[in-house]
Amino acid sequence: MAVNEKDNEHYLTDEQLEYFRGKLLNWKMELLREAGEARAMFVEMVAEPDVIDSACNTMIQTVDLRTKDRARKLIHKIDDAISRIDSGIYGYCEETGNPIGLKRLEARPVATLCIEAQERREKMEKDYREDALDG
Repeated sequence: MAVNEKDNEHYLTDEQLEYFRGKLLNWKMELLREAGEARAMFVEMVAEPDVIDSACNTMIQTVDLRTKDRARKLIHKIDDAISRIDSGIYGYCEETGNPIGLKRLEARPVATLCIEAQERREKMEKDYREDALDG
């Protein structure tokens, strides 16, 4: 059980950690189920009688591949979050070591940064992009 040193209150209880583990596992199962459904739908689109159907199927395949790639990356983040639960570091910012916060974890259970660190990182990325465009 993690303890917040600032006010000596329990940050994440065992029950809360199990809640997040369940939430992450359910999310992963939903992504895997959706990937299976997409694959089944893709198999049904075998016949391509004309150019328009062929172009439409190509577009659907492209969107499907992008969606699967996003899901694959998200599943990896989910697995990493479950590993952090197992190792006792879930819910703490990887940059500052501060608690990420229950509201943020509820909204984004794979979060690895507290809001302040995330905002700093996004600002640095934005500044870098602007510098690259100006240079």
